Amino acid sequence: MPTEEEATHRARVDDEPGALRDSYRRRLGLVDLPVSRLAWAGAMGLFGLALVLRLWGLGSIGELIFDETYYVKDGYTLTQEGVEMSWPEDPDAAFEAGDVDSYEPEGSYVVHPPLGKWLIGGGMMLLGADTPWGWRISSALLGAVAVLLLARIGRRLFRSTTAGLIAGLLLAIDGVPLVHSRTSLLDPFLMFFALAAFGALLVDRDRFRERLAVASAALHTGSEAAPRLGVPGGPRPWRLLAGVLLGMACSVKWSGLYFLAVFGIMTVLWDWWARRTVAQRDWLVGGLLRDAVPAFFAMVGTALVTYVVSFAGWFASGVGYNRRLAAEKGVDTGIGVIDSLHSLWLYHVQAYSFHVGLDSEHPYQANPAGWLLQLRPTNFYYRSYDYGEQGCEVAACGAHILSVGNPLIWWLGTFALLVTLVLAVLYRDGRAWGALAGIIGGYLPWLMYMDRTVFTFYTVAFAPWLFLCLAYVMALVIGPAGAERERRLAGALFVGSLLVLIVLVSAFFWPVWTGQVLDVEQWRYRMWLPSWT
Repeated sequence: MPTEEEATHRARVDDEPGALRDSYRRRLGLVDLPVSRLAWAGAMGLFGLALVLRLWGLGSIGELIFDETYYVKDGYTLTQEGVEMSWPEDPDAAFEAGDVDSYEPEGSYVVHPPLGKWLIGGGMMLLGADTPWGWRISSALLGAVAVLLLARIGRRLFRSTTAGLIAGLLLAIDGVPLVHSRTSLLDPFLMFFALAAFGALLVDRDRFRERLAVASAALHTGSEAAPRLGVPGGPRPWRLLAGVLLGMACSVKWSGLYFLAVFGIMTVLWDWWARRTVAQRDWLVGGLLRDAVPAFFAMVGTALVTYVVSFAGWFASGVGYNRRLAAEKGVDTGIGVIDSLHSLWLYHVQAYSFHVGLDSEHPYQANPAGWLLQLRPTNFYYRSYDYGEQGCEVAACGAHILSVGNPLIWWLGTFALLVTLVLAVLYRDGRAWGALAGIIGGYLPWLMYMDRTVFTFYTVAFAPWLFLCLAYVMALVIGPAGAERERRLAGALFVGSLLVLIVLVSAFFWPVWTGQVLDVEQWRYRMWLPSWT
C-alpha cells in the first residue's frame, strides 16, 4: 500500500500535465483572448471605413498620376502579351482617351519585377483599361484588406483588441497608405504582402508555442522520453505561406528582400526564445537544426521559387526584353531552361546597376533621415484652376494629391517608435520587438542609400509597423486590464481624445489626399511646412 507521500506525489503527477502546460503557455506569452464578436465587428467596421475612403471618387481624376504612367500601361500589356511592351513617345493622352492598344511590338526595358503590375492589370481585366477605376481598383481593395489584417495582427501581437483596433484605425485614415491605395504604384502591394507574411509568421509562432507547451509538459512528467535535440517543431504550413507571401513581396519590388531577411531571422529567434523559456536542454543547437535550417528552406527557398514563377510570362514570351540575352552575349549553352534562367540573371544584373546608380536630381527626392517626420513628401498631382473652371468659385484654385501622412500620426509615431525601442531593449519585450521588425526591414536599409534618388512615399511599405508602435504605446497609456479603474479611465479618455484629434486632422487633409478642388488660401492652410510645397 503506497505511503501518504507517494499518494500525494502520484496525485500531483496525474494533475501535472494540464497545470504544467498552462504554466508553460503563460511563460511563452500565450495569453488567451476570448473569441470576441466585438473584436471582429470592430475590425470589419474599420475595413468598411477603409473601403469607403479608398473607393470614394476613385475615378474622379482621369489622368495617369505620377508613376502610374509606367505601371498602368505595363500592367495592361502584361495582360495582353505576357510582358511589358514599349510605347510610342508621349502615349498617356491617347491611353487616357481609351486608345489602350497603341503599344509597339517590342518588349520594354523595366527595372521592377512583374507581380505588382500583374495585379494592376488584373483590375483592368475586371473593370476595363479605359477607366481610372480599372487602373486603381486593385490597390484600393488590397489597401482596405490591409486595414483588416493589421487590426487582427495587432490584436494577436499585443494580446489586446484595443491595440489592434487602434493600429487598424491609423492605417485606415492616414494619408500615406490612403494616397497609395488610390493610386496604382507598386509600393502598396509590397506593403500588403509583407504585412500578410508578418501575420502568417505570428500565427506560426503561436501554433509552435502551443505544441511546445504541450510537449514540454509531457516530458516534464516523464510520460515521454526527451528527444536529444528537443521536441520537433512539427508541420509549419503558416511559415511556408509566409515564404510564398515574401516571395510575392520580392516579386513586386526588390526591397521585399529586406523583409524576407529580417522576418526570417525574427521567426528563428522566436523559436529559440521559446525553447530556452521552457528550459529545453541544448536549445541553441536544437533550435538551429530543428528550426533555423528548415526555416531557411521553407522561407528563402519558397520565396525564390515564387519569385521565379512570377516571371512566367517573360519565360513564355518571344518578345520580352532581354529574353535571349545569354545568346546575345555569347554565353548560351543550347539548353533552353538554363539559357532562359541565365538571361534572366543577366537582366537582373543590368537592373541592379540601374538601381544602385540612380542619383539624378528630382524635385521631390527626400533624404531617408527625414522620412519619419514627413519633411519632404512626394507630390503626386497638382492642377491650377481659374474662376469658373472645375467648380472653382474664387480667383484661383488648385487640386492637389500630396503623399503626406497625417502629421500627428507620424510625429507621435516617431516618438512612439523611440519609446518602443527603449522598452524592447530594457524589458526585452517581445511585443515591442515584433512591432519594430517591420521598421528594421522596411526603413533601416534605406539609410544606407543617403545619396540615391529616393522618395518619402516609400514609407508606405513600413507604415503599418510604425502604427503598431503608436498603438502599443497608446495601449500602455490606457493600462492593462488589471489596473485600477480610475487609472484606466484616465488613460482611455486621454487616448480617446487624441484619436479624435487625429481623425479630425485626417478629415482636414482629405482634400489634398484626394485631389479636391480647393481655394488656394485653403490649400495653403494645409501646407504646414515650407518643404511640403
